[in-house]
Amino acid sequence: MNTLTILSLSWQHILIVAIILLLLFGGKKIPELMRGFGSGIKEFKDAVKEEDKPGSENKTTNNNPSSN
Repeated sequence: MNTLTILSLSWQHILIVAIILLLLFGGKKIPELMRGFGSGIKEFKDAVKEEDKPGSENKTTNNNPSSN
């Protein structure tokens, strides 16, 4: 199977997902969920950009000399 085929959604699928979300969370909770989702994506993109900077060192290096 093609990945594009698996991820392709028709408008009916999107409508069904939207209705289910509305029923589960209600109209007032959905903007809060989307705001949190958006900020999570932004933080992820910022972390990826920070990793890709040339000359940036990995911050997870072990600085404890007793473990050697």
